[in-house]
Amino acid sequence: MKNRSLRPTLLASLALTLAPAAARSQAVDLEMTDRIVDEGQRRSEVMNIARYLSDEIGSRLTNSPGARKAEAWTQEQFRAWHLSNVHKEGFLFGRGWWAERVSVRMTAPRPLALTAIPISWTPSTNGVITAPIVFAPMASKADFAQWRGKLAGKIVLISGTDDIQTPPAASRISADEFARLAVYEPPKFSSDAAARLEKSYFFPRQMEEFLKVEGALAYARITKRDGKLVMGDGYRFAAGDESPLPGVEIAVEDYRRLVRLADAGRAPSLSIETVVHYDDSDPQAYNILADIPGSDPKAAYVMAGAHLDSPAAADGAADNGAGVAMVMEAARILSRMPRPRRTIRFALWGAEEQGMIGSSAYVEQHFARRVPPAEPKVGANGAFWLHASSWPIEKRPGWDEMSVYFNLDNGSGKIRGVYAYRNLAAVPIFRAWLAPFEAMGANTVAASDNTGPDNEYMQLLGIPGFQFIQDWNDYGRQHHTSMDTFDHLDAEDMRQASVILASFLWNAANADKPFPRRPLPTEPKR
Repeated sequence: MKNRSLRPTLLASLALTLAPAAARSQAVDLEMTDRIVDEGQRRSEVMNIARYLSDEIGSRLTNSPGARKAEAWTQEQFRAWHLSNVHKEGFLFGRGWWAERVSVRMTAPRPLALTAIPISWTPSTNGVITAPIVFAPMASKADFAQWRGKLAGKIVLISGTDDIQTPPAASRISADEFARLAVYEPPKFSSDAAARLEKSYFFPRQMEEFLKVEGALAYARITKRDGKLVMGDGYRFAAGDESPLPGVEIAVEDYRRLVRLADAGRAPSLSIETVVHYDDSDPQAYNILADIPGSDPKAAYVMAGAHLDSPAAADGAADNGAGVAMVMEAARILSRMPRPRRTIRFALWGAEEQGMIGSSAYVEQHFARRVPPAEPKVGANGAFWLHASSWPIEKRPGWDEMSVYFNLDNGSGKIRGVYAYRNLAAVPIFRAWLAPFEAMGANTVAASDNTGPDNEYMQLLGIPGFQFIQDWNDYGRQHHTSMDTFDHLDAEDMRQASVILASFLWNAANADKPFPRRPLPTEPKR
């Protein structure tokens, strides 16, 4: 997921005025709540699921061998729990990629092994590249002129050394943060989509092509966080959009040392070898879907999901093996309960890390789509930046077939509440559904949003899709980094979150009415 901080959210007094009528139509089944809690606490499988995904399969970068193993294994588990309609739905993605090994060493002015990782979807070095470095930070096309004619035969360090994050210590949501959640934030309609598209999509491609034309042998960038962590996120996965040069990401401490030596005139040289593999056997990525069938086939189904893919740097334990494990555990719990009125569907999304491509594909296939602009021309990852600014919205025949969706994608922390995404009719319903879990620490309803997870595209179309508020725990350090392993997951918190998700799904599946929706969005006045 995208690592976004908690944002200001709820006007609590509005919830109080709406509570009586809405809460009566969305009653809580307390007997079933107790059964769900008992199953989820006494016979939990959530950590076994998370361990298999993290330790046995590991990184699940989209269309990599790890992703394919995870797609098969999760379907096997759903079938073992007797869920129905277990299948995968494909969408066009591009090339698979995985890294076999990497070695980055400083060879002058002294020998030293560096902490580094290949940038995803960059090519192999095809042997060892040994060359002097040149520190040539570039942030826009205007910087190219300064370095023209100076990069041939070099390994180019393209990043500046400022603006590095220090990973926060493990933490719970503080009282101050909960106070911020009690403030309603109106929606903002000004858009910087064009600027973000230029910075995140067009400029990186222009820079790599410039390096290639100038005769650079490879490039290196600094990672975003200190503490000897590396991330290696890359996005040139589409066929025909390949990176022209090998690229590596070097840990902050090692990268800054190289820059200091260069500034001191010590002429550092590097030796780089990356062995990576592309997989073009299937350009489709997949969403994994499974149902607990309801007794009323005409009633709109309810849904929960988490993204199955992960970055390449580690095992994808917190991002998002934890969310997948909790969604699957909720499925296991509910498979042991009586049949619900509405079908409960579980989704494990593909390609979230490349711009929520899997969940947006599901929405466009089943519910609605935005008409894409004629310009600018972008690939799948660039299209992410245009989701909120393309009009009009075209409904699909299945527009009304889903009642509500719940998402988990903030690590292994316990659920403390839920974002209502300015759906004020949802606020009293969520308060009622959270009430049995107040003693477990879950009691906050925030009316505004949390950007980045797989429910975002649903909300951009007015579809009821919600993300839970979770404690951060170690997520700030784990997120997308080489320390995202099973060791940092919290078993007690994950059991708590699994039972709350299962309870929300049960209440939604057996409610008298479909979940309330906001009006269909129309293009705002700016």
